[in-house]
This record gives sequence, C-alpha cells and structure tokens, in this order.
Amino acid sequence: MINKLLRREVFRIFTLNAASSGGAQTSDRGDTEQDMDQEPSRPTWSRQIEFTLAGIGGAVGLGNVWRFPYLCYRSGGGAFLVPYLLMLVVLGIPLLYMELTVGQYMRKGPVRALANVCPLLKGVGVASVAISFIMSTYYNVVITWALYYLFSSFQAPLPWQSCNNTWNTPNCTDVAVNDSAYSSTASQEFFNYKMLEQTGGLEETGGMRWELFLLLLLAWILVYLCIFKGVKSTGKVVYFTALFPYVILFALLINNAQLPGALDGITFFIVPEWDKLLGVEVWVNAAAQIFNSIGIGFGFLIAMSSYNSFNNNVLKDTLTISIINSFTSILAGFVIFSALGYMSHLQGIPVSALAVDGIPYVMQVGIYVFQLMDHYTAIVSIMFLAFFEVLATCWSYGGKRLSDNLEEMTGKRANIFFRVCWLVIDPLLVAVILVFAVIQFKPARYADRVFPPWAQGIGWLIAMASIIWIPLGAIHTMWVLPGSFTEKLKLSIRPFTLNKRFKTAYYESGGGDAYPDISIISSSIRQPEKPHLQTNL
Repeated sequence: MINKLLRREVFRIFTLNAASSGGAQTSDRGDTEQDMDQEPSRPTWSRQIEFTLAGIGGAVGLGNVWRFPYLCYRSGGGAFLVPYLLMLVVLGIPLLYMELTVGQYMRKGPVRALANVCPLLKGVGVASVAISFIMSTYYNVVITWALYYLFSSFQAPLPWQSCNNTWNTPNCTDVAVNDSAYSSTASQEFFNYKMLEQTGGLEETGGMRWELFLLLLLAWILVYLCIFKGVKSTGKVVYFTALFPYVILFALLINNAQLPGALDGITFFIVPEWDKLLGVEVWVNAAAQIFNSIGIGFGFLIAMSSYNSFNNNVLKDTLTISIINSFTSILAGFVIFSALGYMSHLQGIPVSALAVDGIPYVMQVGIYVFQLMDHYTAIVSIMFLAFFEVLATCWSYGGKRLSDNLEEMTGKRANIFFRVCWLVIDPLLVAVILVFAVIQFKPARYADRVFPPWAQGIGWLIAMASIIWIPLGAIHTMWVLPGSFTEKLKLSIRPFTLNKRFKTAYYESGGGDAYPDISIISSSIRQPEKPHLQTNL
C-alpha cells in the first residue's frame, strides 16, 4: 500500500510539472492519471472457498478417472505412485503456484496477463484461450453422452443390460470376456450402435443424430447458465459441480469393494512392481499426468485467480487444489481397480492379463471426429503451449519478480524450493516431456483403426489452430515496438513493455528499471509514433 501511494504521489509531481506546458499534453496527462486513479474494479469471489472449489472442479476431470488408473496399470501398479507423487511435488505444485500468483497479481485474464509477463510470448495467452475453446466444443459432447444415459436410465429394464435389442449384433454377449476381438458386451453395443449409431469410419459421415444434437444444445445452455453472471454465478454452481463427483466416486467404491475379486484388483493397484521404475517412459508419463490433470497451460487457473482478493493466501489455495486433485486420482484408482478385480474373477484370469489396452478409448470411443480432436489438442497442442508458458513466466518474467509479487500481496516471498523449481527444475522437466511427446508421438486412431493421412492432416490443422498464435503474437510484438531489431528484441522480453502505462516511462528514460513503476509525461520530449496496425492483442 505504501509503495502504491508513493508511486501515485511521484506520478502527480511529474504530471503537475508538465501541466504548465498546456495544449495537447493536458489531455494525455488527464487520461493517464485517470487510469491510475480510476482503474475499473474487478469483481471478486463472494467467498474464498468458491475459488478453491472452482479450482478443484477445473482440475479434477476425466484425466483423474480414466487416464491415471490406465497409466498405473501399464506402469506396474503402485510403482507408478512413486514418480507420480514426486512429480506432484517438483512440477505440479510449483507451476500451479506460479499460475495462481500471476493471475492474482495481474488481475487479468490469460491474454493480458501473459502479455504483461513476456510481450514476445503474449501469443501464449491467446493460445490458451484458443485451446480451451476447442476442447470445450468437444468435451461438451461428453456431457451430451452423460445426458443421454441419464434419460435412458429411466427405462426398465436398462437398455444396455441385455443383448435382446434391435441394435445388438450376433457377437453381443451379456458377460464380459477377455477376447474382445470377437465379441462385444451389451453395454458397448448400446454405446456404439444405439446412442452413436456409429459408422464405419471418417469416410462415412452418416446422418444427423437429432437426439444427440438437442442434448448437445441443452449441454451448452447448462454451461451458459453456470457462467453467464461471471464469478457470481460460477461461485454458486461449484458447490455442486466440485463436490457431487465425490459422492459418486465413494458410492462406486463402496459398491465395487463388495464384489468378488475386488481385493485382487486393489492389491494390484497398491503393490508396486519396482522394476518398472527403470523405464524412462514411466517417469515421463507421471510428469505429463500431473501436468495435464491439474490444468497447467489451459488459462482457466489464471482467469479464475484474477478474481481473488489481492491479499489472498495463494500458497494455501495451491496446496489445497493440487493435493485434492491427486487424492481424487488415487480414489479413482481404487474404484477402477476394484472393478478390474471383479472382471478378472468373472473371466478366471489374473488382473495383469486383462485386455485393457483400449481403456483410454472407452471414455472417448464413438464419434471419430471427437477422437481426432482430442488426440491433437490434448496431447500435441497443450505440451507446446505449456513449454512456452513456463519459458515466459519462469525465465523471462523470472522467479524474483514472482517472489516480489507474492511479497506485495501476502507479505511473504516464495521460499528457496519454489525459486529453484521455477528457475531450473520445471523448465527442464517440461522441455523433457515435450521432447518425449514428440519422439513417442503416434498418429491418431480409434481402437485398432489408424486414421488415414488426410485425417491426420486435419488433426494437425486443429493443433495449429491454437499453437499458431504463439509465433503470430511474437511477430506482432516485434512489429509494434520501436527501434532496431536488437532493440525490439530487448524490449520484447521485458515485462509490461506493451502496457501503455509503462511504455512512456521506458521509452523516455532510455531503458530504465527492469520493470518501471510510473509514467513520466513531459512536453519537452517527443513521443515516438506508433505504427497504425498496433492492437491490444
């Protein structure tokens, strides 16, 4: 508060000295001073618990329920928990702390916040909005499917309970079997042939599923009703959306734990196969799972934290969200592996012999476009975006500035652990994950069908729809900044260069401080002209 008053008083001294010049400068002075004194107030959460619940609801999702158990199964059961928990400590918590700090201090959404952090990489903010929009367009399909099952569940008997339906094939079976290549369960056929009316591939578009279309429209209406009043409506909705999934998970766990063979599945989950830890892939998958499940890089954490009170305890929210997120993953692991133990009991084979390589596709099966978009957005785009966000915040903006921001907000600086993670560990880990994601990349497929080359090309276009904003943002920043190429480059990596309140001070002082605090307006110094194509992107 003292620093803010001091900056404002110094600003008034300079502007009063410039006032005697009159003319056009008076208008500029008035506009800039008005920005200082009458900044638009940003709404805040009614209660701080609402932000915490919103963060939990945003972080907890399908990645906790299906991808975490699948990676545990592939990586030696409980052995996967070792790298997973380690990556939570050195990667997940520090990066979540970083995003919440940036959002709360800047009090801006991801676009403007990251433009202040590193003007050269301001496109990362736009890219995060783009990838969130793309993912929301097809993740609402999951809500559509859930609504379809909800309405179908009012029938008796349940339509996915037996094979005595018009949509069932001769290969349908009422009992789960391991030889899935030659048979399919009643529930699988209900999903594929009744709800989706699935075609043979991308080449066969088929007709419009009007039932699903209307349910999709209903899903969008529900989303709108949750957010149309900003934090005021979202803050109330999260009490249900963040807490109700745990009611379902605990109900399923209680039910599954009573099934025969459930203990065998749980034992497989918690007893580690230590030799699996010798593989690099296990460690990379653990880091990627932490990264994706918490939601680093999607922009929503920055956006939601920007509505916090300025003096909110960021570290408390960071620990709460990250720990509950990982607890949810482990809870889902008990739910899924108890069900796998029951399946192994029915088939008379060990849990390790179950054919579950289709687990990632069980939740995403159906519309081929959905699978294509998910593959190239959730796997390809997010890793590139995350790498540049960490580069911009941890290195360009710097751990020292983040610590200064925390001290101004909470009175306490980040400890040495977080500063080391921000400066060294996290940038290197994210770079390694990105390299392995590129090396291990495989073309999109549905079950055992690899999509044709033209479909893969469309997938890369979908990926580029978000990634392209990063180079475009860099080009735009270099275009609007004055000076030679070297001068532009130096300006582009200095925080707040594009913020109009700080631009004048920097240009007139010939460089000034690392991130100046005031604007000096003087009629004796001519302002550099701005290119006409400048925008506030």
